[in-house]
Amino acid sequence: MMRLTDVAQVPATLRPAYDRAAHGVGIVHLGLGAFHKAHQAALTDLAIAASGGDWRILGVSLRSPKACDQLAPQNGLYTLISKGAEGVNARVIGAIADAICSAEDPEPALAAMAAPATKIVSLTVTEKAYGLDRVNRGCDITHPAVAADLATPRTPHGVLGLLVEALRRRRADNVAPFSVLSCDNLPDNGQLLRGAVMDFARRLDRDLASWIAENVAFPCTMVDRITPPATQATLDHAQALTGCTDLAATETESFCQWVIEDHFPQGRPDWAAAGVIFTDEVATFEAMKLRMLNGSHSMLAYAGFHAGARFVRDVMAHQRLSRLVRRHLSSAAATLPAMNGINLDDYAQALATRFANPELAHETFQIAMDGSEKMPQRIFAAVADARTNDVDIRPFAFATAAWARHISMSTHDCAPYELRDPRADMLRDLAENRPASQIVANLRATSILPQGLGGDSAFWSQVEVILADMLAHPMENVIAREAADLP
Repeated sequence: MMRLTDVAQVPATLRPAYDRAAHGVGIVHLGLGAFHKAHQAALTDLAIAASGGDWRILGVSLRSPKACDQLAPQNGLYTLISKGAEGVNARVIGAIADAICSAEDPEPALAAMAAPATKIVSLTVTEKAYGLDRVNRGCDITHPAVAADLATPRTPHGVLGLLVEALRRRRADNVAPFSVLSCDNLPDNGQLLRGAVMDFARRLDRDLASWIAENVAFPCTMVDRITPPATQATLDHAQALTGCTDLAATETESFCQWVIEDHFPQGRPDWAAAGVIFTDEVATFEAMKLRMLNGSHSMLAYAGFHAGARFVRDVMAHQRLSRLVRRHLSSAAATLPAMNGINLDDYAQALATRFANPELAHETFQIAMDGSEKMPQRIFAAVADARTNDVDIRPFAFATAAWARHISMSTHDCAPYELRDPRADMLRDLAENRPASQIVANLRATSILPQGLGGDSAFWSQVEVILADMLAHPMENVIAREAADLP
C-alpha cells in the first residue's frame, strides 16, 4: 500500500480545509512527539483553516530521528484519531510542513529559528530536558546539555542553547525576536523558561541577556490532552481510514484544552478559532491541571503499576484503586482557589471519565517515568495549601509513598523493572534496598522538595507508615486497606 505523502490520496472528508502550499512556515517547534501532533499542531491546523496565515510548523526532534523518519517522507502529513464517549473522529493534519532532527547537526534548526519568517518557537520537550534550576529560577549548569552548550555555544544541542544561539543570531541580524512558547507541564512555565534562558545567556554575554529581557516574550500556557504512544493498532486504524500507510499516525482522546497568556509581539495563529482560551489567569488553570489531572495521574501510575494495572483504564476499572483516584481528585481540588466559570467537582468527574476511556491504552509505567521532575509540582506543592485550607494530607502522603515504593526498586510483589528518571542513580542511592524510615529520611534531605516540606514531620510520618506497608506487603493489599472506608 502506498505511503501517505499527499492529501489527494485520502478521502475528501479527512483532508485539511486549506491549501497547504499557500501557507508558509511561521512556527518552529522543538520536541516533535505524539503530544505535539495531537495538541499544538492539530489546533494550529484548525486555526489556519479558519483564518489562514503563514503559520505552518517546522518540527524539530532534538534526540531520536524516529519522528522525522515517520513524518518527513510523508511531507509532514499524519492521521490524527480522536477517541471518546461520542465515538471516533479522524482527520489528516497538514500544519506540519517538514520535520528535521537536530541531534547530529543543529544548524538547520538554528537557521530556521533565526529566519525572519519564524515568529514563534514552541516546545514540548518534557520537564527534564530544559535544564532548569527551579530553586533559583535559572539554568542548572550541572545538567549535561546545559554544561555542554555553555562550553560550545555556537553549536548547541540542548533546549536553552538552541534558544539563546538563535536569539543571538536574530539580534546580530537586526531581526525581531520570536516568542518562546513552552507547552510543557511546568508551573509558570513561561517565566521559568525565561529565567533559565536569561541565566544561560548571561553566562555568555550580558548584553545579549539584557536584549532578551527587554524584547523576548515568554507567554505562560496550560495544555491538556491525554495522548498515549501510537501502537500497531493505531497504524492499522489509520490505514483503514485513509487507504494509505501512515507511520506517523497518532491517537488521542477527544477532549482538548489549551490556555495561553496572549503575549505574541510578532503575531500568532487564530488559535481562538480552534477553541483556545486566552487569559491572564493561566496560573490558575495550570495549578488545577497539575494538581488534579497530573497529580492523580502520578498517584494512580505508581500504585496501579505495582498492583498490576497496565493501563489507566485498568486502574479505573479496579474498584478500590478507582476510589483512591477520586479521593485524590477531591483533595487536590480542595487545595485550589475558587475559579470563575469552573466547577472543580465537575472537572474532577470529567477527569475520572476521561481516565476510564476504554479506547485509550495509556500505560501506567509510561506515566511513572521522570517522577523526580513531576512530583514537586504535582504532589508536593499541594501539601502546603492543604495545610492552609485544612485539607486532609493523607492522599498526598499516599501518592508520595507510592512514588517512594517505586524508586525503592523492590520486587517483593512484582517483576524487576527499570527506573526511568533523569536522577535514577541518585534515587537508587536514596531508596534501593533501604527500610522505609531511611528512605523517608533521605527524601526529606533532598533538594527535590519545595522549601519547608522536608520539615513537615506529620506529613512524613504518614508517608513512612504507608511506605513501610508497601514494602512489606503486595500493593493490592495496601490499596485494599487504604480504600476500605472510602465511598
